[in-house]
Amino acid sequence: MPQDLHPRLLRGFAATAETLHFGRAASRLHLAQQALSRDIRALERALGCELFTRTTRSVELTEAGSELLPKVRRLLALHDEIAAGPDPGPLLVDLNSDVTGEDLTADRLLAAARAALPGGELLARYHGGLAAAARELAAHRLDVGYGRYAGLPAELRAGLVQEPVRLEPMAVLLPLGHPLAAHPEVSVAALAGHPVDICAGNPATTEWTDLGRLLLAAHGLTAAGPHTPPVGEAELAHYLRRHGEAMLTTTGGPVVPGAVVRPLVAPVPLSLVSLVHRPGCRHPGLAALRTAARELGAREGWLRRPPGSWLPAADAELLG
Repeated sequence: MPQDLHPRLLRGFAATAETLHFGRAASRLHLAQQALSRDIRALERALGCELFTRTTRSVELTEAGSELLPKVRRLLALHDEIAAGPDPGPLLVDLNSDVTGEDLTADRLLAAARAALPGGELLARYHGGLAAAARELAAHRLDVGYGRYAGLPAELRAGLVQEPVRLEPMAVLLPLGHPLAAHPEVSVAALAGHPVDICAGNPATTEWTDLGRLLLAAHGLTAAGPHTPPVGEAELAHYLRRHGEAMLTTTGGPVVPGAVVRPLVAPVPLSLVSLVHRPGCRHPGLAALRTAARELGAREGWLRRPPGSWLPAADAELLG
């Protein structure tokens, strides 16, 4: 037995043994059929035996080839395991929400990435707030976060990279007793005289509060006073009943008992959601999330900006 067998020769043998057809095996390996035939002959010379019986109509394994095939499969599996490097471990992903919704961007991307990478481990964290997540990313306690990158402090942005994922239309979350709750949609101007909760009391979501301040300032509206933030759907429902104010949100969620989500119009304000991570991350889970974002975004027009919509200049710059 020769001491040095190139994995290319073994892969050519395995593909041919499994298809029993040089043309199909060459196509699977993205090789020319002549190159594959040369590799098979080189392997046979190295081993000193014929591996296939060839006729003009068929290809069959010889006894030596049949004995060799399971050994080659084991060797190639071990080679691939070594080439992949150490187990990367789980990828910790913050979904920027502790509530559920019909169309939450991060939730949909996580589901798509898990489906595309069934052998990988992607772990979800439901804390919410990119400002808090960015600090965890910088400290290597988190791998991926979602949210409004333009609203992060410059010192946090400097150590992170982002990829724009989706322009989410903004909305207001209204308790059922609110004067605007009966409207199917709410114009931005209709919020005049109604203080808008922009989560000013939540230090974990300062990037969202900054977006709210920009929107309200651009349209002469008033922010509600800061409140201690709720955690979870039940507490959010209680929070809305207690304060009775319109809360700035997006159209994809959350679903809260005793409250309704009403899209904002005239203009439609947008929130740019980005996928944020540290530079140099090579985890296959991150690649799966990025692929899912590109595919879903292309299919559903996630980065297509509606005419006449409102978006802060800092966010628009990230779109290029």
